[in-house]
Amino acid sequence: MQSNILTEVFLPLALGIIMLGMGLSLTIADFRRIFVYPKAVTIGLLNQIILLPIIAFGLIKVFGLQAELAVGIMILAACPGGATSNLISHLAKGDTALSITLTAFSSLVTVVSIPFIVNFAIVEFMPNGEEQQLNVMKTVVSVIVITIVPVAIGMFIHSKAPSFSQKMEKPVKIMSAIFLALIILAAILKEKDNLVIFFQQAGPVALTLNVVTLALGFFVAKLLGLSARQSMTVSIESGIQNGTLGITIAATLLNNSQMSVPPAIYSLIMFMTAGVVIYTGIKTIKD
Repeated sequence: MQSNILTEVFLPLALGIIMLGMGLSLTIADFRRIFVYPKAVTIGLLNQIILLPIIAFGLIKVFGLQAELAVGIMILAACPGGATSNLISHLAKGDTALSITLTAFSSLVTVVSIPFIVNFAIVEFMPNGEEQQLNVMKTVVSVIVITIVPVAIGMFIHSKAPSFSQKMEKPVKIMSAIFLALIILAAILKEKDNLVIFFQQAGPVALTLNVVTLALGFFVAKLLGLSARQSMTVSIESGIQNGTLGITIAATLLNNSQMSVPPAIYSLIMFMTAGVVIYTGIKTIKD
């Protein structure tokens, strides 16, 4: 994707608005919940930060995905869960407080982990990958500016003007949904000439990654003694990723439209599987 107003201005701005919306629903108490749910938070973060990239790497090898698409899958796997996971967890009758806590902490941790996972993927899958790596410090700063700063601003607004924050939460969420749809559409249309073949190649990997991480997240949590609600939340946080951030990293920081296709495809797939998760949660988890 050529460096232009879309990648340099619109994508970071749109992601910033989405993250601002998430910040409007966060409080300092959400970060203190690690002391309330230490086991659940630890399991959730391990699933998302460690297990997800490992599974993604394994699936890339199994499916023999081509270079740019392989890196795109790893970019997606490096991203934290977005605000969408909180909504899905609520609708699926999961533990919404735990979901918000996991989203908040994973957003902080992945600021550091993203450049290392992405650089590993570039070196592993791209020809002459050593010459194309992200600048770690620049990437950390960029991710902080487009994710953590807007979240912090949203939290500040929430703390100083809770009534205004509450009024703005719904409009910002609607705007975020519109931006998300536009970003996914732009990423797909940018590679419209190769769209069919990219879907054929990356689609099965994205679907398998989504289904496997949702399933493993749930069963690992249950196996380690979490409740059904908490297990459902860990499942959702493991399988619902911030595709918008993935697209932004690929298109803006790496300036590669092909790498942005897997996060876009994954975003479409996860909304479909989320419907199944919500239905399952409503049916199996009793109030």
